[in-house]
Amino acid sequence: MSSYDKNNALGEKVFVRNRKARHEFHVEDTFEAGLVLTGSEVKSIRQSSASLNEAYVAVHGEEVFLVGAHVAEWPYSHIRNHVPTRRRKLLLHKREIVRLKVKVKERGYTLVPLALYSKQGRIKLQVGLAKGKRKYDKRESIKRKDQLREQAQERAWERRKSDNQGI
Repeated sequence: MSSYDKNNALGEKVFVRNRKARHEFHVEDTFEAGLVLTGSEVKSIRQSSASLNEAYVAVHGEEVFLVGAHVAEWPYSHIRNHVPTRRRKLLLHKREIVRLKVKVKERGYTLVPLALYSKQGRIKLQVGLAKGKRKYDKRESIKRKDQLREQAQERAWERRKSDNQGI
């Protein structure tokens, strides 16, 4: 199901992450936004039955929307259940919306949903202001991750070796 985020000191519960977003984009800034949800959507998100993989954030006039996010239907809801891929309004301050609108008009910037989490009983969306990565950037980040993993394995191997010699 859902788990507590290890990096979060407040103990906020992270329900869904968009791990692909950090691979595809350079996230320069993040924002916290509330969402306008129905009751069945909240229950479904709390069961981690949501996906942000194909989602994006769009600014229309003075409003910001989450488009393309899939929130599974709640099986115990009545006949008028929510539409799984409907457009959901994000709740931000007006000055934040204006700032985001200006940044998105700049060349190469986009708004990407990063995570759905709970904060003080409310469902929040972490939105990232990001620029798309080039193919060589992706290769570099994969190479860097591989090097870090190999170094950690070597350290663990050395540690095990020294522990066995001390016996």
